Amino acid sequence: MKFKKFIKTLNSSKPLLAVLVDPDKFNIKLIQLAVKNKISCFLVGGSELKKTNVSQVVTDIKKLSKAAVILFPGDETQLTDQADGLLLLSLLSGRNPEYLIEKHIKAAPLIKKLRLKHLPTAYLLIDGGKESSTQKITKTKPLNPANVSLIKNTALAAEQLGFKAIYLEAGSGARHSVSEKIIKQIKQTVSIPVIVGGGIDSKGKAEKLINAGANMIVVGNALEKNINLINDISKAFK
Repeated sequence: MKFKKFIKTLNSSKPLLAVLVDPDKFNIKLIQLAVKNKISCFLVGGSELKKTNVSQVVTDIKKLSKAAVILFPGDETQLTDQADGLLLLSLLSGRNPEYLIEKHIKAAPLIKKLRLKHLPTAYLLIDGGKESSTQKITKTKPLNPANVSLIKNTALAAEQLGFKAIYLEAGSGARHSVSEKIIKQIKQTVSIPVIVGGGIDSKGKAEKLINAGANMIVVGNALEKNINLINDISKAFK
């Protein structure tokens, strides 16, 4: 029920705030602060994990929060039936078949076995001015933010292929978040929700992205450096 409610809200006009939790850097104080600030949901996962504790982290978050806990998996090893669902990501910005379809083939039987509810999500990596973990691991290049037409058409192709959401990612610790211009252009082109992450480290940045039309803002790396930022950023959603 939580995942169904999450999808319904994601498709509404109400902007959502999600906290991305890297299981390798799990911080219980951050979870408690996020709950206090009434965030919409938690995303759990990472580009590459050293620990195999995804299930435990999901369970620990659920002990503290009633918000949906959704998997944001870097690969097929980061799946657990303890989560409410998952964003089933396909890296459409790259041309590495491993992250376009091969990883999905490996994950498919496990997703079915675990009966995981999922949202097919087109993952578009946008250059945020710094080489991201995703870029290194997937061995793909991010899309040039100046080439708005290519980004817009990639999002359009994703919708036509049947994806149910677009995730615009500037990368962990990005110097620049995805621009308002890109978000506006995509929102004018597709009818599916647009999720934005990377480089969001202030209330001001969050407000600009919301005003541009983002359906959900994802904050992760910035909170790892300063958990109290959640107090400021969450104000953009009140």
